[in-house]
Amino acid sequence: MDPLIQLLQINSNRSAHELAQILGLTEAEVITRMQAAEADGTILGYNAVVDRHKAGHRGVMALIEVRITPEREGGFDRLARRIAKFDQVRECFLMSGGYDLAVIVEGKDLLDVANFVAEKLSTLGGVLSTATHFQLKAYKQSGFLVNSANEEERLPVSP
Repeated sequence: MDPLIQLLQINSNRSAHELAQILGLTEAEVITRMQAAEADGTILGYNAVVDRHKAGHRGVMALIEVRITPEREGGFDRLARRIAKFDQVRECFLMSGGYDLAVIVEGKDLLDVANFVAEKLSTLGGVLSTATHFQLKAYKQSGFLVNSANEEERLPVSP
């Protein structure tokens, strides 16, 4: 993988000047490479990784396992892209194993997610079944430990 892309994945908030110093490039070269990666779709966007609890977010996140019927010409792609376009969907992945898609959704409450599943997701032609799992607490998110204030706390050792 391109070292510039690796550095941006770790911390996309670094300045072009800082990235240039790390990589031994000029600032202009870094900016050009970043713009090229954005233009060709290598870089899809930039996000802040946020502790939702500390930010006061009271919505819910859910992982929905979805079994679908593959289409003759397109396999899973067309239906997966259709599902991914819903506003509630944050992430959508084709998976191996007992279900076909892993869909991460966000809603304002449990009922909001339930309505999404019942009224939008389950009603799509080709969707065979769903299983919804609600996120209770995050420990690690996008490579960052969440709520790690008690990181040094150790379990007592018994003799």
